[in-house]
Amino acid sequence: MNETIMLKDEALIPEGLSRCSLFKFSLWIFILLLVVGWGLLAAFLIFWKGLNQTNMNDYFGFALWITFDLAVIALGAGAFFTGFLTYLWGKKELKAVINFAVMIGFICYSGAILILTLDIGQPLRSWYGFWHPNVHSMLTEVMFCITLYLGVLMIEYAPLVLENRKINANAFAHHFAHNLHQLMFIFAGTGTFLSFFHQGSLGGMFGVMFARPFAFRGGFFIWPWTFFLFIASAIASGPAFTVLITSLTQKVTGRKLVKPEVLALMGKIAGSLLIVYLILKFADTIYWAVVNLPARGLSFMGQYQGPYGFWLVVAELGIFGILPAIMLMNAKLRMRPGWLALASLLSCAGVVFNRFIFTVVSLALPVMPFDRLVTYWPSWQEWAPTIAFLAYGALIISLSYRYLPVFPQERELNE
Repeated sequence: MNETIMLKDEALIPEGLSRCSLFKFSLWIFILLLVVGWGLLAAFLIFWKGLNQTNMNDYFGFALWITFDLAVIALGAGAFFTGFLTYLWGKKELKAVINFAVMIGFICYSGAILILTLDIGQPLRSWYGFWHPNVHSMLTEVMFCITLYLGVLMIEYAPLVLENRKINANAFAHHFAHNLHQLMFIFAGTGTFLSFFHQGSLGGMFGVMFARPFAFRGGFFIWPWTFFLFIASAIASGPAFTVLITSLTQKVTGRKLVKPEVLALMGKIAGSLLIVYLILKFADTIYWAVVNLPARGLSFMGQYQGPYGFWLVVAELGIFGILPAIMLMNAKLRMRPGWLALASLLSCAGVVFNRFIFTVVSLALPVMPFDRLVTYWPSWQEWAPTIAFLAYGALIISLSYRYLPVFPQERELNE
């Protein structure tokens, strides 16, 4: 019986590639399912008893889940931007990672939507936003674009699934996958359009919060500067996240999956875009400090209080900004896997930190004379689904890596 199962499993693994034993793989999957189960338990409590299971309140309507959603949506930008560079810009070298980038994007966007079903409080009414949209809200555009882009990612991911060894033996599946590949430039362009606007509108939502001086910004026409900053930070961190997860996958599997030159190119692209973002971010911060805040009778240092002190600026722009930019732009460091992974990790941490600052610190600061500085720490019911999302991502990556030809260079690099 066990031999039969093993033979069936081997028949599903891409031809000519080596994978760990079925026992090790099954044990790993079991651990991931336990973590996912923990998240589902928390989700059940939230659906059953409501949002009083969380530490969110009248101050913190945006909290861990929104921070996490904004962060993974930004990190998932590697999918649309890599697709743009590969199919529209002509960077054919990136075909070595485009499958993995799309998979990461699918994980990020599907996971973000799953988390949002908890955050909206009454998920059975989630269709209201589509049927009765508030045309004056940026979140309406975000809702439509994220949902549509998830559909695009599913279409982009479909050819990879159809290339499974057994599925591809079917003539219809083989030809359908081939035809989808030929049309992929259309979906890459559509994904770029959808992602560009919802990434920006997520930032624009904060920039128009007139009652929150920490987040409020001026802008161009109807778009506050945060609109453009969120786009810039997403396209800078997205490729870095793809490099980071690829490097981690290579380390865990013990196999070479992508040529170092390709990862170094991705690192160079991420570093160049990070520099552009930092220039814009510094300009925005300086203008906010010397023009916007004084015009409202406020001071720059007055915006950093209690545990949310000036160290936030140092960490975001220095440790998670300038430092990884220098590392990613150094050709020698980019060719060293450990340094490239570290620089990518710092860059990704920077965008997560930025989203945390906007979603939590903006709401923590007092804006009325009778207000007080408040702090926030998530309950375990908030942590569990968030951590379960990581297990969900690892589950999809594990299954895809084992049974799908995700990395076209793997066989060549391990012969």
